[in-house]
Amino acid sequence: MAQLRVSSAVIRIILLFVLLPFSSITAAQALDLADWSALEREARGETVYFNAWGGEPRINSYLNWVADILEQRFDINLQHVKVADISEAVSKIVAERQSSNDADGSIDLMWINGENFAALKENNLLFGPWAEEQPNFKLVNADRFPEMREDFTVPTVGFESPWTRSQLVFYHDSRWLAEPPQTIDAILDWSRSNPGEFTYPRPPAFLGTTFLKQAVLELSSKDPALFAPVTDNEFQRVTTALWDYLDALHPTLLRAGRYFPNSAAELRRLMGDGEISLALAFNPNEALLSIRTGELPDSVRTYVLQGGTIGNVSFLAIPYNAQHKAAAIITANFLLSIEAQARASDPNHMGSTTVISIEDLDVGARRQFDSVSSDLASASPEELSRKLQEPHPSWTPALERAWIRRYSAR
Repeated sequence: MAQLRVSSAVIRIILLFVLLPFSSITAAQALDLADWSALEREARGETVYFNAWGGEPRINSYLNWVADILEQRFDINLQHVKVADISEAVSKIVAERQSSNDADGSIDLMWINGENFAALKENNLLFGPWAEEQPNFKLVNADRFPEMREDFTVPTVGFESPWTRSQLVFYHDSRWLAEPPQTIDAILDWSRSNPGEFTYPRPPAFLGTTFLKQAVLELSSKDPALFAPVTDNEFQRVTTALWDYLDALHPTLLRAGRYFPNSAAELRRLMGDGEISLALAFNPNEALLSIRTGELPDSVRTYVLQGGTIGNVSFLAIPYNAQHKAAAIITANFLLSIEAQARASDPNHMGSTTVISIEDLDVGARRQFDSVSSDLASASPEELSRKLQEPHPSWTPALERAWIRRYSAR
């Protein structure tokens, strides 16, 4: 659940739009969100082109189920437009804006977060606010969980609807590593004693970049500068310890740091083949799901670092020029329903982490989440409660560019 990134080059293109006189369409101008029955009537017969990562069969299968339900209950045709990278969708929106296509966009709904959202919102390329008008928005209890209204420190102000939670976790093969390292510094010490047993994906792969952010948060003691727009001076000051750390870590990695996997899937393969004994993921259920499919041995266990790990929420957004806004909102509201969230959380289906506040549900509703049971391969709820806030989105491309300059030629 982590392929939600866009290249810094695309972001720079988007940022050119600050020079263009343009204002986004607001919900008040386009739709009466207070009349939900009228919205459902308007949505009937519409097609929702939902741009979302297509690289995970479990997610694709789940969205096929969603499409069947939407057609049966709401006469909405959901088309999952599978993208390899969300930058494909962002580029479409930019191109349509450049050609003054402000009403007949090709995207109705998109899976998005982080720097993608920040750039589109800043440049008025999203429709809204609408998200908090959904009947099911109350289920996330945003007053108790403020991250439902904040995307990488950027307030969503109703322009995004929560969909799933994600959190960085580490997993290890307990046959070879009984007591895994509990901090970023401890990973270095352990890797020095066990050379070749750990690696991480090459940035700008999302998981690799997340490892950099986790490391810089720990090594800087969560420096406040990380939660504000990056500047050259602060970047140099805050990341000095990170580069010292990576300079020491890389020679101890798989193949002496001369090779980095390209994705979480490749990292799982390395673990499954016994080449490494410590790895990381951004889905807390990844090890459990991979054991069930035979990708990983049943001796694999998941854990969260002692001081917590980066966690965030994946959101859904509607482009400013979407043709079928009513149907997109009905779709997002269904994806927030107890029924849809419970199925998504089921390891037999999508295996994601729900955004619903389960503690606030009645006994009957909670029972729908019973399939999400404790498993030896999964981190405990107590561990997963140790979350760290994402840095400001501007740090993501800055860290990626610096890593590539420093290490890509090695």
